[in-house]
Amino acid sequence: MAVDYDLAIIGSSRAGLYAAAAAASLKARVALVTLSGPGSAGFEESYRGLCSKALTEVSSVAQRLAHAHQEGIHSTELENAPAPEEISLKFSEALQWAAGVATNLGEMHSPAVLASLGVDVIASAGQFYPKPHLGFEVKDRRIRARTYLLATGSKPAVPEIEGLSTTGYLTGETLGQLAKSKQVPQSLIVIGGAPTGIELAQTFARLGSSVTLVVKSPRILPHEDPEAALLVQAQLEAEGVRVLTNTEATQVRRIEGKKWVQAGNLALEGDEILLAAGQMLDVASLNLESVGVKFHRRGLELNQKLQTTNPRIYACGDALGGEAQPHVAQYEAGVALKNALFLPVFKVDYHGIPRAIFTDPQVARVGLTEAQATSRYGRDVLLLRQYLKTVAKAQLRGETTGFCKIAVRRNGEILGATVVGGDAGELIHSIALALRQKIKIGAIADMPHIWPTLSEIAGTTAAEWRRLRFAGNPRLQDFLKGWFNWRRGW
Repeated sequence: MAVDYDLAIIGSSRAGLYAAAAAASLKARVALVTLSGPGSAGFEESYRGLCSKALTEVSSVAQRLAHAHQEGIHSTELENAPAPEEISLKFSEALQWAAGVATNLGEMHSPAVLASLGVDVIASAGQFYPKPHLGFEVKDRRIRARTYLLATGSKPAVPEIEGLSTTGYLTGETLGQLAKSKQVPQSLIVIGGAPTGIELAQTFARLGSSVTLVVKSPRILPHEDPEAALLVQAQLEAEGVRVLTNTEATQVRRIEGKKWVQAGNLALEGDEILLAAGQMLDVASLNLESVGVKFHRRGLELNQKLQTTNPRIYACGDALGGEAQPHVAQYEAGVALKNALFLPVFKVDYHGIPRAIFTDPQVARVGLTEAQATSRYGRDVLLLRQYLKTVAKAQLRGETTGFCKIAVRRNGEILGATVVGGDAGELIHSIALALRQKIKIGAIADMPHIWPTLSEIAGTTAAEWRRLRFAGNPRLQDFLKGWFNWRRGW
């Protein structure tokens, strides 16, 4: 069967852009259908979510300025250190800077760059067609490829709340709309407990907004270690975020220029509503049913090779359902790419892939939580723990809130870890590498960590394994006691 391309990538998510460049570097003939009109090519949409991360960086700088007096740095204009509300923030400029960062990153996979690599970029919407042969139809042509990769990304999940659509709301992807007002909303109501919402609740509180966070679950971050989640919640509340757990938003109204949210038995007033209820699949316009691809609201039906129910069509990233972190989506794109271009023999293995939530303190996790490890291995589990306040670098930075917790088996096999604190997203990698490569905890304990660095906490936590094993081995203790008595001549 003659085909136009070895691979056609549908969607210009970051995973899709990565896959296009990677496939072209392997000398495959590749088409990238952006699913958007000419001019934009959909590339800026791939980095829209970066705006929230950029604003988080801005708020972190503001927070450090507000607490600079603790290190002896004072404002020349104010006798005391500036309070957060006294720090001059030009919100429109912050948004412009965020947009500039997104543009710079987007240029790395711009249409011109991809075209120079040999990728045929097609800026158009389209859909699959089944007959006479499987293909993808865009406005003025039909594309036929040996295999296809769905990399469409996702769209915000919108809960059924009365009046929400007519009143209006923001999401992490549409924060740029605030540039019209040129100022931070005085009051903000965040609905939903998705990690992005937790991050943005703290971000806007630090930028001067009065923030209320409404979540249905008994606590924020219900999928993370309970100790970590409670620590983050305590920090949010200490910074002025009003956290309403076990609370469901049921109605939204606009009254006299203000937005009102009925949350449980409370009526909340705010200038803006930020929706953070997670992500959902965005493939409704692709005519997947006609080519035998099964899916549901939560995602596509896939096997471990990332094939859909049509074996010639693969998927990666948010197309799998939910909200895949970019590094996970890129990993999936790599696996799908090898299967699509060569032989479908490679399987995804999420074992040992870390994840992070960029609150302050950050929360990073890999493998099993404490509860999961205990449930699976029972009394064979040892829990290793060290607090960030014991690390010299944390003391120097004045960022002592947090801990490192590693669950291991008695033989040293690493089961999982949670790190909470500044740069936790960086610190988790050495533990994740050890877990993924089946390196035992003793290797981390034996590794000399540079002093003073935050990474020391991985080594000191790992060293707890030997201490716990020694404490639980009375025979060894008795032997050593007798040995040294003999050496002393007693």
